[in-house]
Amino acid sequence: MLENLFVGIAGGLRSFLGGLGVPLEINEAIVMLVKLLAILVFILVNALWLVYMERKVAAYMQARIGPNRVGPKGLLQTTCDIGKLISKEIIINKEADLIPFLLAPVLIFVPTLMVFAVIPFGQNMAAIDMNIGLLYLLAIASLSTIIFWMASWASNNKYSLLGGMRVVAQMVSYELPMVLAILGVVMIVGSLKMSDIIAAQEHTWFIFTQPIAFLIYFIAAVAECNRTPFDLMEGESELVNGFNTEYGGMAFAMFYLAEYANMLVVCALTTILFLGGWHAPFGLTIIPSWVWFFLKVYVVMFIIMQLRWTYPRIRVDQLMGFGWKVLVPLSLANIFVTGIGMYIYRAIGW
Repeated sequence: MLENLFVGIAGGLRSFLGGLGVPLEINEAIVMLVKLLAILVFILVNALWLVYMERKVAAYMQARIGPNRVGPKGLLQTTCDIGKLISKEIIINKEADLIPFLLAPVLIFVPTLMVFAVIPFGQNMAAIDMNIGLLYLLAIASLSTIIFWMASWASNNKYSLLGGMRVVAQMVSYELPMVLAILGVVMIVGSLKMSDIIAAQEHTWFIFTQPIAFLIYFIAAVAECNRTPFDLMEGESELVNGFNTEYGGMAFAMFYLAEYANMLVVCALTTILFLGGWHAPFGLTIIPSWVWFFLKVYVVMFIIMQLRWTYPRIRVDQLMGFGWKVLVPLSLANIFVTGIGMYIYRAIGW
């Protein structure tokens, strides 16, 4: 079982380093570094696969074939694109603030890497199972907003600045209903620990007990990823690609791949909060827990991709109005109803 292998490798590395006389603190630091490197490789490989997957989904939605020339079924197309982008020259605006301009595409993966450290990919398959894992995840994930703003400001380009302002306004506005929607789940479980939230769904997934919270969270999460119909970052009226206008070559690719890495975080959190995590439906425990987890993640991913090629982009005033006038009141109402339901549930003594 992969779960036991995951635990065994970590334990074996600790034993090996302990046998070499490595101090306990350094031992744990090395084990954690190995886990983070494994997570980084996992993120990058998945981002490459998701780019290919989106092209195939887009082709299916539009009755096209999609990538089919490079490698079997076009599987090496994304790899070739990365090779092309690496070979391109990165042209920097002479008026740009050089250090933050170059740091932004490097730092964009840091919040994602830190977030995946607390996400359990299966039973006993989390790098760190923190007691405040959900709070940590929400706090760290919010840091990407600062990096987007840093990239737009450092570019010293008015189009980039305007695009960055729209992205930041959108992300900050939709974080509020997303967090409020998650509060309903936290109220029921009474814990911020990821494993506790998944354990509470052993018999009933929260998508059935918190359907309104699920819809609010899903809509807000899609907007957080700047995906259609909320992709104002890519749909500027100036048609210059928003905050990353001045970035080319591999610097642009880093922002592009970060979008898919963030989608992976959103889908993983959706699975943890509302789809039972690694729990198998209908008692099909013969299949490993990590298989169920990733199956649910990719089902949610397919839905997000399908939305992009189905619905048109909305205007910025519609986007902001929908977030503040519809999603925020609904999420507050959901908290109120959840509280009443919990009170009645405990009063009856079920």
